[in-house]
Amino acid sequence: MGGAAVATSVVLSACKSNNNPGVTPTDVIDGQGEMTYRINPNSGDKVSLLGYGMMRLPMVDGATFRDNPNAQIDQEMVNEEIDYALEHGVNYFDTSPVYTRGHSEEATGIALSRHPRNSYYLATKLSNFSPSTWGAEASKAMFENSLKYLRTDYVDYLLLHSIGGSNDELGCMEMFNARFIDNGILDWLVEQKQAGRIRNLGFSFHGDVEVFDTMLRWHDEGRYHWDFVQIQLNYADWNYAHVIDSDNVNAVYLYNELHRRGIPAVIMEPLLGGRLAKQPDYIVRQMKEREPETPVARWAFRFAGTPEGVLVVLSGMTYMEHLMENVATYSPLRPITEEENELLMKIAEEFVKLKTVPCTACNYCMPCPYGLNIPAIFAHYNDCITEGNMPAGNPEAVEYRRNRRAFLKSYDEKVPYERQASHCIGCHQCESHCPQKIAIASEMQRIDEFVEHLKQS
Repeated sequence: MGGAAVATSVVLSACKSNNNPGVTPTDVIDGQGEMTYRINPNSGDKVSLLGYGMMRLPMVDGATFRDNPNAQIDQEMVNEEIDYALEHGVNYFDTSPVYTRGHSEEATGIALSRHPRNSYYLATKLSNFSPSTWGAEASKAMFENSLKYLRTDYVDYLLLHSIGGSNDELGCMEMFNARFIDNGILDWLVEQKQAGRIRNLGFSFHGDVEVFDTMLRWHDEGRYHWDFVQIQLNYADWNYAHVIDSDNVNAVYLYNELHRRGIPAVIMEPLLGGRLAKQPDYIVRQMKEREPETPVARWAFRFAGTPEGVLVVLSGMTYMEHLMENVATYSPLRPITEEENELLMKIAEEFVKLKTVPCTACNYCMPCPYGLNIPAIFAHYNDCITEGNMPAGNPEAVEYRRNRRAFLKSYDEKVPYERQASHCIGCHQCESHCPQKIAIASEMQRIDEFVEHLKQS
């Protein structure tokens, strides 16, 4: 209850922080003004509230790496989308050495190098997840390669990528130390910042709150200064991240701890991996009753952009229509009102009761060595829950039999048989890469048993 009270006061505090402070929500129409910007208090950067996440890039002929390991990024489309983004005020672009099977930085560099370097802010990460990259020279090489692929001699925003995780051998803090402290890499990155090759240094967080708290304690003590921090924030995770996934930390805590220190927050997963754009019909009706023409996803993007301590809200925009829709949402931002916040908190409570798998389709778990399409399996399962088509209740009932047939038919259509959950051998190789700390092998077994039960019935 205390968290809910804090949530209202914190979110609504941003209503005065729009770059058009004299404009009230009823005075504007989405997409009929200029992009909303926020100022980074540490650097003075004027950053677009909408940031372009370069994780899910368009592919030639709509191919995917899951189905075709030789699939190619559609560079022409990437160029067109980045051109449109810059023309409409988006100036923050976020990538990583591991995005799009390691090709995102190069594609991003090609597209952005066609524009003046001072017209955009470039964010990338030190994604040294594998023990083979924990050595000082390997981690340094990763950073140098990022500069080469991005066609630049400095990075505006450099992140320690996805801290807070663990593996079978190391706990969360031990893992962080192995990646950044024991090898001297964090101190080396500070030196690169002093040399001007990094303008802002921060981290992205998934996982153990002890690691998050330790990073902020170091900030308070002056050991390391964080210019920004990337966190997962949406209206479901605001108060219920720990319910959606017991290993996650509520966004209200993460945001408040950053905001009271004056550390800008960069937001990832505003749609919770797209799940907040695929709400059940009864939830969609609640939103449509208030604003019939407003897309469901826009509610989530407005919520994520409302807190005044938020610098950027990232969105992975594969298609031009996604980009155009999100640009409209933030041109300018209509901050969430008190009444709307109450509605979203109610919807969040209903959403967490759906018991979906907390997969955000980041694809860090891929490729599976045994060929499973892990994100697609979870997506199909979650969609059946959120769309109200999950077989449940009396197996003899007409609705159960209809949903059973629909579940099995769509499962075969969306996930080829050889890539379904039944082929999981429980090797657990994927789990150490999952930012959401999903027990993937256990979930695969549960889904496979459910599918077999449906087949037998």
